[in-house]
Formats: sequence, C-alpha cells, structure tokens
Amino acid sequence: MLNIAEIAFFKTALEERKIRIATNLSATSGEMNGMRHNELKDEGDHASMSLETAVDNAILGQQSKELGEIELALDRINNKTYGVCDMCGDDINIERLKVKNFARYCITCREVIEKE
Repeated sequence: MLNIAEIAFFKTALEERKIRIATNLSATSGEMNGMRHNELKDEGDHASMSLETAVDNAILGQQSKELGEIELALDRINNKTYGVCDMCGDDINIERLKVKNFARYCITCREVIEKE
C-alpha cells in the first residue's frame, strides 16, 4: 500500500500530465481547424494535408485516451483505491506506477488482459 507522500507525488504527476495533455489537445485542435481553411494549390498540398491530419487525429485519439485514464487514476486517489489492481485487488508495484502513473492493473493481470 502506498503511503501519503507517495500518493501526493503521484497525484501531482497526474495533475501536471493532465494539464500538458489538455494544452496539447487544445493546440492541436486549433491547428487542425486552421489547416482546414488553408488554400490548397495542388495534389501535393492535398496529400501533405491528408497525412498531417491523419497523424494529428492519431495523436488526438491517443492523448484523449490517456486523459481519460488520468481522470480515472485521480478518481481512484480520491476514492483511496489508487495503486490497487482492478482485476486481482493486489497492490500495483510502485516501480510500475512510476513508469505508468495511471496503471490500473498489476503486471501479472496486465499480461493476462493483453493475451485476451
């Protein structure tokens, strides 16, 4: 079980990451809206814009998913269930949480989920 200082550390890290992602999402959305109003001159411009839009959409999707996971982790901190595996109920290793602050599963359960 995590102590109060560890919980505070992870809460701060999650909140900072949440702010960075929200800023990135806002900026990327603004850029994409701006690109829609660009005058495209030829097929090369269309292809370039198409590729940029696809990449931006992938990034937006991934960051939106991560933002949702961060929100869940912050809720778990508030509910005093942060650091506990959703599947087996065991504590999630602190080293795993340092790498992936919003982890919901211990390594063993994560492997089971990935195999399914």
